[in-house]
Amino acid sequence: MCRFVAYKGHDIFLADLLNRSSQSLIRQSFKATKRAEPLNGDGFGVGWYAHEVDPVPCVFTSMQPAWANRNLKRLSDKIHSTCVFAHVRAASEGSLVTELNCHPFQHKEFLWMHNGFIADFAKIKRKLRNKLIDELYLDIDGTTDSEHAFALFLNYLHRYRDNYNLDRLAAVLAKTIKKIVQWSPGEQQGLASHCNFAVTDGHSIVASRYASGESEEPQSLYLARGTRFEVRDGQYRMIKRKGRVEAIIIASEPLTAAEEDWEPVPRNHIVTVSPEMHVKMKPI
Repeated sequence: MCRFVAYKGHDIFLADLLNRSSQSLIRQSFKATKRAEPLNGDGFGVGWYAHEVDPVPCVFTSMQPAWANRNLKRLSDKIHSTCVFAHVRAASEGSLVTELNCHPFQHKEFLWMHNGFIADFAKIKRKLRNKLIDELYLDIDGTTDSEHAFALFLNYLHRYRDNYNLDRLAAVLAKTIKKIVQWSPGEQQGLASHCNFAVTDGHSIVASRYASGESEEPQSLYLARGTRFEVRDGQYRMIKRKGRVEAIIIASEPLTAAEEDWEPVPRNHIVTVSPEMHVKMKPI
């Protein structure tokens, strides 16, 4: 399993999410607390938007462990954005450790991340790829179930062309998950798929916390919302002022020790963040 962070809000340095807080994403790459195996050292990636330049995000990935990459720290201290996706990878058994398999994955204005795995993915890979239009089929560079799930999501979204909204993004994500579970032969053998996905176009965010099987507990996912994510009394906090929401973080694990700032996303739910910073959760 992996760890990821999605952020939307006031302009923030990447370092505020990646390495400065007490339980930052880089710390989670070697000392995760919400999964049995604390290491997530099979590569990393970070994507961010510079809307004043163009709508296509910039992505920096490496197959190095996040804690060992000097350039990541150098860049994160200087780069800032209002929308950030970051991911540290723990490769599934048999999955190649290569830069092409590092999240977040990018297609046009979209970024995509995944924490989990698709049960018996090898047995549905051909069926999934056969559903794709040529553009999306040819755009797959790596070998992961995660990137293939992204392609399937984009394939379902394609019918709307550029005429999509937040509700459609959420509906397409739910459809993607349901199709994956429907196709997987592992479901009939008691093997669960874990589908914690996150997708953004730089303006909205849609994320899921999902595991198939009635008794299966999904991977952890938390939400923090407030006015500013900043240092207070020497520690990072999600500061809340007069009910204003100007910063939202969706993360596999809390980035701080202040548990009261972090709300668990319910089992098998989708959480949406609108361009106006409104948050909704609904069951899949």
